[in-house]
Amino acid sequence: MSLAFGDVGVLQVQTSTIDFRKFLMSETRDTVILGSGCSGLTAAIYTARAGLKPLVLEGHEPGGQLSITTLVENFPGWPEGIQGPELIDNMRKQAQRFGAEFQTAHLNAADLHAHPFRLSTSIGEIHTRTLIVSSGASARWLGLESEQKLIGHGVSSCATCDGFFFRGLEIAVVGGGDSAMEEALFLTRFATKVTILHRREHFRASKIMLDRAIAHPQIELRTNVIIEEVLGVEEKEVKGVRLKNVANGEEEILPVSGVFLGIGHEPNAKMFHGQIDLDSDGYILTQNNVFTTRNGIVVPGVYASGDVQDRRYRQAITAAGTGCMAALEVEKFLEEHGR
Repeated sequence: MSLAFGDVGVLQVQTSTIDFRKFLMSETRDTVILGSGCSGLTAAIYTARAGLKPLVLEGHEPGGQLSITTLVENFPGWPEGIQGPELIDNMRKQAQRFGAEFQTAHLNAADLHAHPFRLSTSIGEIHTRTLIVSSGASARWLGLESEQKLIGHGVSSCATCDGFFFRGLEIAVVGGGDSAMEEALFLTRFATKVTILHRREHFRASKIMLDRAIAHPQIELRTNVIIEEVLGVEEKEVKGVRLKNVANGEEEILPVSGVFLGIGHEPNAKMFHGQIDLDSDGYILTQNNVFTTRNGIVVPGVYASGDVQDRRYRQAITAAGTGCMAALEVEKFLEEHGR
């Protein structure tokens, strides 16, 4: 079988033999989309407009990370910006207008070795001819009550998304790896001072990234400290953080206007371990943007889009772009096999 890869020509790949008589059972869904963030909703819009009546399964975070984001100023078409939940709601309504169906459900297990694919969910077993995995990646948080209450009000996990709002202010970045260093260096474009807070004595960041942070005049590095509380819950605006020195137990207040978490993301793909290829951090490995593989061989009919396979950009617009790609490949795949 040959599978077409978008605008880059046709790539001949080895795939398993499919019994398409079973694969085309009338009671089986044409496509199921896992996730209702920017990527999943874009895929839903495109597949619904193609008449595929997609079923969108919303997990424990309907709308993805945009649903807890305040003002989005970098999504094309909104010159004055748009609130994250409003953008998600608009996309959802657009998909529903074309016939997309939404169900709140959790994926318990998946069998991607046979066709149709079988999904075991909290609302029962679902069979589908194609699958788009847009389950996203969840930011790692500190787990503080005050932190959770201030997400979107000065607490963020995305410097490129929210850094602009902290122009001329002092902020803190939590973490000790390359992610924290990258966030801090980027934020110096806006903030007057960036303090990196790390709970250990030594940083795990690569030498080149750590050297850049140390050499930057706007960055201060603090070790052996943890955040006990983010201040400003009553004002709904970060006013500072209460720090604790893990070496001597002393506490202090660090006045900052923003707190950025640079402790990484957790891709929501654990349920696919052994089903499709994941990298060492659990992100879905893809070929040509959205094609999933198993042992390096393309899995026909299974696509991944958005943050679950994107550890580099993690932007709403890039997630939407791969959602579009996956939807177009689903449509082409089904056409090639008689749907």
